[in-house]
Amino acid sequence: MADWHTTVTPPALARLLSTARLPTPAPARRPAYRTLADQIRLLVTEGRLPVGARLPAERELAAALSLSRTTVATAYEALRTDGYLRSRRGSGSWTTLPEGAPPPSDALHPVPPDEQNRTLDLGVAALPAPQPFLGEAAARAVEQLPRYTAGHGHYPTGVPVLREAVARRFTERGLPTTPDQILITTGAMGGLHLLQRVLIGRGDRVAVEAPTYAHTLQALRLAEARLVPVPYAWPDGPLRGPRWDLAEWRRVLHGAAPRLAYVLPDFHNPTGALIPEEQRRELLAAARTAGTVVLVDETTAELGWGVPPDAPLPRPTAALDRTAQVVTVGSAGKLLWGGLRIGWVRAAPALVRRLASERVYSDVGTPVLDQLIAADLMGEPLPAIRAHQLDRLRATADAFGAELPRRLPGWSYAPPPGGLSLWVSTDGLSGAALALAGERGGVRIASGNRFGADGAFEHHIRIPLTVPAPGVPAAVERLAVVAAQAGSGGRFGTADDSQPLAV
Repeated sequence: MADWHTTVTPPALARLLSTARLPTPAPARRPAYRTLADQIRLLVTEGRLPVGARLPAERELAAALSLSRTTVATAYEALRTDGYLRSRRGSGSWTTLPEGAPPPSDALHPVPPDEQNRTLDLGVAALPAPQPFLGEAAARAVEQLPRYTAGHGHYPTGVPVLREAVARRFTERGLPTTPDQILITTGAMGGLHLLQRVLIGRGDRVAVEAPTYAHTLQALRLAEARLVPVPYAWPDGPLRGPRWDLAEWRRVLHGAAPRLAYVLPDFHNPTGALIPEEQRRELLAAARTAGTVVLVDETTAELGWGVPPDAPLPRPTAALDRTAQVVTVGSAGKLLWGGLRIGWVRAAPALVRRLASERVYSDVGTPVLDQLIAADLMGEPLPAIRAHQLDRLRATADAFGAELPRRLPGWSYAPPPGGLSLWVSTDGLSGAALALAGERGGVRIASGNRFGADGAFEHHIRIPLTVPAPGVPAAVERLAVVAAQAGSGGRFGTADDSQPLAV
């Protein structure tokens, strides 16, 4: 069974371990095997090391970490005893969870029905389906389905009607686009994984924002890309919102010459930042000089709930550079519904054809019925759906803005202009400790260090704006209880107080 799971190489695990900062300072004489075991367990419980991942052999990991084989063997034995590792002669060792343990704190699965009244899920930034729009579109799509059933149903580039709808939406937003520039994928993550396979190889450098989307970071780590984090700048202070640090971007692009730069300029996940058009132009110019492909994640581009109605939004980043240097990924999941699993890639037609040829060895194509539903929703219903979802997000953001200062006055964040989350500084509390306390207290929390390529942001958490506004006071009350439990032993140290193994 383990043979079917992801194999984590020694260098990849060593890089992950270098970011695994334990939530409390380690005792001065703590055994090295215990630190290693606790770091691996932390990576599993945070979801940064997948359940079922095959770990390196003891000798290989010992060499990668400059530890004795006995230390690694003892750490593995401790993990087996605690229920976080299974081993089988001839098959190796792979990660698991103890019987009855809660799922990893970032798990993208629903709370079981018998726990829904007890569990507050702040781990997933995704909205419920907009009704009645989804149900009505599904009924119309079922009526259209028979005309597609005479063939095999495989559309590697996507059903034409949806490719046309996506191209039309790009054009409406200021980027003229034709259907041959669009590839429909199984969710945005399907598009990101496909681009990763085609555009980068093992060991290639990839520049990423710090912080950035946690799941893309994890996918790049497991692909053994070499991540180069570029921190955001806060030119007007931490409560005024971040901007790209263009001087640092130019330094990284010139010095590291990354193969790819991954950015989220439109209502960034997790900070909600919106990058001005002039900054986008400067980044693209620097990337063009460095020969770096810019991968723009637009999954939250439609979620400008905090932007004045009369304020023009920046055009899609690809509109500022019509060369093949810019590739865009988008999604119906954030505005419409994640359960549709509809994403897309906008790229030069030649790259679209190459991606379509590559994908047939994985998922062949995206479900036709889902595509028909998405195409319907992106037509006449789209303005009403967008207004409905933005009203909901705005009301929830306003409610958090009132409740967080009242119940957790030391916590702070820069009010974003849009997006699906708040990026909250936790007044010195460890985000990992909050997540662990939340598991015991029935609150799923996404700790900040999952959003940093190098384990930074230990004193942050991401709070999704997915709680209905009337439920926000109760949600913040439960967060306050978890914070009190996490800090009951005193304030946690800074990241430097809890250093990982030197690797």
